[in-house]
This record gives sequence, C-alpha cells and structure tokens, in this order.
Amino acid sequence: MRYPLNHPLGRFGIETDDRDPDLATASVPTAGLVNPLTGLPTIAPLAMLVDHVAGAANHVRRGTDEWTVSSELALEVAPGALEAIAAAPDRPVLGVARAMGPKGSTALALCELSVDGIAIATATVRSFYIPAPTELVTWPDDDADAPVVGSKLADRMAVEVGETGGAAAVLVQRDDRAVYNGVGAVHGGVSSMGLELVGSAALNSGPDAEFVTGSLRVNFFRPMHGGAGAHYSATPVRMGRRTATADVVAVGSDGRPALVGRLTAYR
Repeated sequence: MRYPLNHPLGRFGIETDDRDPDLATASVPTAGLVNPLTGLPTIAPLAMLVDHVAGAANHVRRGTDEWTVSSELALEVAPGALEAIAAAPDRPVLGVARAMGPKGSTALALCELSVDGIAIATATVRSFYIPAPTELVTWPDDDADAPVVGSKLADRMAVEVGETGGAAAVLVQRDDRAVYNGVGAVHGGVSSMGLELVGSAALNSGPDAEFVTGSLRVNFFRPMHGGAGAHYSATPVRMGRRTATADVVAVGSDGRPALVGRLTAYR
C-alpha cells in the first residue's frame, strides 16, 4: 500500500504490506538522506518506520470505540547499520512488528528492521488506548493536489536548521499539514526523527564527527504542533572517548515540551 505525497507516510515513501494479519510490515527508502545539521548519513528514517509499523501492530488491536497514541519509543541500532544501508542503496529498510503480551489500557509491540536481509535494528513502541476521536484528518486518494516536495530529508520533514548561540543543536518545525497525523498533530515518526537528528548533531559538532547513534529512547508527553516556536533541540550530557549521550526535546508551538528523550552514540 502506497500513500499520497501530502500524507506523512507518503512524504517518506513508506509502503505497507497488509498480507499477513499477524504481522505489521512496512518499508522505507533511505538512499541519499543525510542529517541537515551535519550533512552525514543518518539512521533517523528508522525512527519514522518504527513509529509507523510498531504503532500499527498496537493499533489493529483497538476496540471499535478506541484509538491509539504512542507513549514510548525505543530504538536499538546494531553496529554497522549505516554501512549495511550504504551497501544496498537501492533496497529499502524493512520493518516487521508484532504484538507483545496482552492488550490492556496500553499495548507493546516489538519490531525488527533489516535491509537486504541483514538485521540492523530492533525497537519497541508502547501505545495508549484512548476514546476514538470524533473527527480525523482525511487525505485525498491521489497526488493531484500534493505540493512539490524536495528530495532532502529536511524538505520531507518540513524542518529548517535553527540558529543557536550555545552548544545545543536546533531544528525548527514548520506548520505543514502534510507531516501531521490523523488527529492533527506532527506525526510521531517525524518528531522522533527530529530528536535523532539534533541528538546526533550535538554529539558530532567538532572536527572529528565519529559518533554513530546506538540507541534512541523517546517519551511522548503531548501532541506536537508546528509553527512559531516549534523546534527540536539537543544538549550533550557526556562526551567520552568511545561513547556519548545527549538529552533531546521537541517543543511545540505552545512552548511546552511535547517529546523528550535520550540518544546514546558510539565510536
């Protein structure tokens, strides 16, 4: 299943395979995508895929009067993941997720990501079940009215590099409905990508950019809306010889933290 270009999943070329009712399966192309803050190859699109496919594994378990919202996302990246992606530029990253444990007021899904048959990451997404919204955003079935989207990752995410006078790395989130989810907020995968990008940039701001993301852990506090004041920022917590960590935060247009997380990287 493909999505229109003014849909958040369509923006990133995500395709969903619904043939197995017991698994949630989708893929995302990553060729040529780089961190807009550093110009380096990035694993950020994996967060977008994880939020979608593992979130879908939780979503299909909802009752007729229920909806799901992500509450936690944890991504663990295998050593050599970027090299495996670079070695197969014409192959998308595949994500396969399944439910873990019983469904309660929350649900947990486990996801494995691979490229060209090589496992590159595992992840989990925990979702809350909430009353189904009375209104949901709808998208057209085709791309007739979709805006032209640039090929850069920043264009697809509707973000811009922000100015900062300190050690933090900042991306500004524009108000673009094409990156909003069904309840009218920035898609959780897009905002999780923003956190990975700023976290990685904060740890690679020096002349020797060698730290590679090993894990990203995200907590979703509230819906995020783009526009004036909405941004992603990261501040290094520790810079060691072989490992480093950064605290990351996404702030909505209301000035409140919408997501917080921690990124750990290795070299």
